Amino acid sequence: MTQLTLDPKTTALVVIDLQKGIVGTPTVPHAAADVVSRSARLAKRFRERQALVVLVHVDTGPAGELFPRPITDVERPRMTPPADWSAIVPELGPESGDVVVTKHQPGAFYATDLEVQLRRRNIQTIVLCGIATNVGVEATARVGFEHGYNLVFASDAMTARDAELHTGAVTKFFPTIGRVRTTEEIVEAL
Repeated sequence: MTQLTLDPKTTALVVIDLQKGIVGTPTVPHAAADVVSRSARLAKRFRERQALVVLVHVDTGPAGELFPRPITDVERPRMTPPADWSAIVPELGPESGDVVVTKHQPGAFYATDLEVQLRRRNIQTIVLCGIATNVGVEATARVGFEHGYNLVFASDAMTARDAELHTGAVTKFFPTIGRVRTTEEIVEAL
């Protein structure tokens, strides 16, 4: 494993879906509260170093009509979320200088301004964390990889609804498209 060094001028923290309606659900192998705490620690360090913090949240629409609904073998649960469902948890902010990105699907690049926000600031490396590892984090990572970003995954600042799906992404897939490190290793590298 190579030594991790991050340049605050060209590195952004992209926090996926740490919002009221998602952190209030059961997660494994890490509790959502622990993921929020570790992600807040990362955001604090990024802000101290004047590095970009991007808070991404998903808005499915009042009756879920904005979320994709193609024909699938296993349909995602339909929902009518409460008014504050997509509100970013207060532990993360946003704070002055942060970028907030609203998405309507798992990935944060499609039909959002995330790419513009990153490219115009000359961001080359994205540190990813959030919920769920195998959905929003992975969908964003796949496109980030295709766009040529260096990716770093905060393995203990992400979690899923199924431990096997989290572990598979973190141990099998993420190492093939980026670097997997702990929150502490990332804090030390910035």
